[in-house]
Amino acid sequence: MQDMVVLSNLSKTYAKGGVKAVDGLNLRVGHGEIFGFIGPNGAGKTTTIKMLTGILNPDAGEVAVDGIDMRRDPIAAKRLIGYVPDGGEVYERLTGMEYLCFMADVYGVPDRLRRERIERYLELFEMEDAVGNQVRSYSRGMRQKITLIGALLHAPALWVLDEPMVGLDPKAAHILKEEMRRHCAAGNTVFFSTHVLDVAERLCDRIGIIRAGQLIAVGTMDELRSAEHAQTLEGIFLELTDAEEA
Repeated sequence: MQDMVVLSNLSKTYAKGGVKAVDGLNLRVGHGEIFGFIGPNGAGKTTTIKMLTGILNPDAGEVAVDGIDMRRDPIAAKRLIGYVPDGGEVYERLTGMEYLCFMADVYGVPDRLRRERIERYLELFEMEDAVGNQVRSYSRGMRQKITLIGALLHAPALWVLDEPMVGLDPKAAHILKEEMRRHCAAGNTVFFSTHVLDVAERLCDRIGIIRAGQLIAVGTMDELRSAEHAQTLEGIFLELTDAEEA
């Protein structure tokens, strides 16, 4: 079976800075895998995610989602992805329900399925009472919840989450982690970035560490421990990124 995500020699430079945000990155992520993507601020996590989801075009290299080349057939590749960006950006003058129906329309979710899924996820994330209100009235956590729901309505094969825990209360964060596990248990894939290292350590099947646009380590926790002295992900992360800085 082919991998769900294949990033091949991926590079991106922002013209003004002249520094590569992502530099020759190679990565494979399989079906049914929760993959954590971690790194310091400015390491290239969000740029990589935006190239993976087709929001940014790479300067060099290729992105494939379940065997579909993002450059050659972007619509087909994007149909497989549910994306939650960092920052909770949602159309503020739509109500929560209008936003969810818009997302369902974009991905062609049939009426019966959308009703079932919207009802389930609104109840799961305790958003039933707020869904009739405009998004601009929502707290940061409520915006994150409605974005998460919208990204799940079409049952994507690949769920891409950029800092998904930000703004969530402990109960909602627990529900999200359970939903990520459930999603992957069905053979789907989760690719997410986070600064919450203990969550990544407990939740992920494999973890990649990026520094200055380059992938400096990737593997299971056991594999990362065997290559480094530290036993926790925090310790491994600090050892690797401090060594790179030195």
